[in-house]
Amino acid sequence: MVKLLKRIVLVMMIVVFAACGKKEAKLEMITLGHTNFTEQRVLGQLFAVMIENHTDYKTDVKELGGTKIAFEAIKTGDISIYPHCTGTGYSVILKQTELKDPDAVYEYVKNAYAEKKYNLEYLKPLGFNDTYTLAIKPETAEKYNLKTFSDLAKVSEELVIGATMEFLEREDGVPGLKKAYPGMEFKGEKALEGGLRYTAIKEDKIDIADAFSTDGKLLTYNLVILEDDKNFFPPYYAAPLLNGEFAKNHPEIKEVLEKLAEQINENDMQNMNYRADEEGIPARVVAEEFLKGKGLI
Repeated sequence: MVKLLKRIVLVMMIVVFAACGKKEAKLEMITLGHTNFTEQRVLGQLFAVMIENHTDYKTDVKELGGTKIAFEAIKTGDISIYPHCTGTGYSVILKQTELKDPDAVYEYVKNAYAEKKYNLEYLKPLGFNDTYTLAIKPETAEKYNLKTFSDLAKVSEELVIGATMEFLEREDGVPGLKKAYPGMEFKGEKALEGGLRYTAIKEDKIDIADAFSTDGKLLTYNLVILEDDKNFFPPYYAAPLLNGEFAKNHPEIKEVLEKLAEQINENDMQNMNYRADEEGIPARVVAEEFLKGKGLI
């Protein structure tokens, strides 16, 4: 009888440990990454909140440096997911310039990333176009009668631009602008961290700042956006980018993130950026409240 009881206890322990093992497997940590500015921080948290609310996985969200660092990290599998814009992939990673149609750019990038060289899976866009732009004070626009990039090129040698180091160096930034708009040679070029551009323009340390069209600070600082009249900047539609091996092994994560397709418009993104930047609300909270409002969690 005693031996029988011992066997029963042993079997029960094996069952319990096996169940715990299955639970632990489901609690695998998913590593997400994003680059170092507000919108990317919010998007990283949007992805994390969706995953944690629709699966048993936990997430670890890491802030990386610029695009090249993040892209290398997802190729090697150091991170599994990161928000990536179509225009960045098209012009910076793939070194292309010809296409301007948003759908054509997305398909080109998606297909290129699927090749063995990259082994990445690009999911459907989230809905908003966060293209680059140039922003100035209203009084500067009035003084020089500036409405377009072409107008700016005529007087750029009198003005100082402040921009992120990436924008000053990337082909889809200042170097490309100078080729597309002859005469666009600035009086000075200052490399500034993202948020400092707005302080600098407010204090007249610079005259022009690079910006994203969905940046909440454009509202705060009442800046004028110039028209890219030659359509130099490609479309920048954000979408989840997944490491290929990770995507193959986690179809349920793909399914969850695809729920975000076409759910965020430009106003939505600008409002979330504003809340995080100007109201100081943590990106995680901003993400959660948006997703609850959309009925996605």
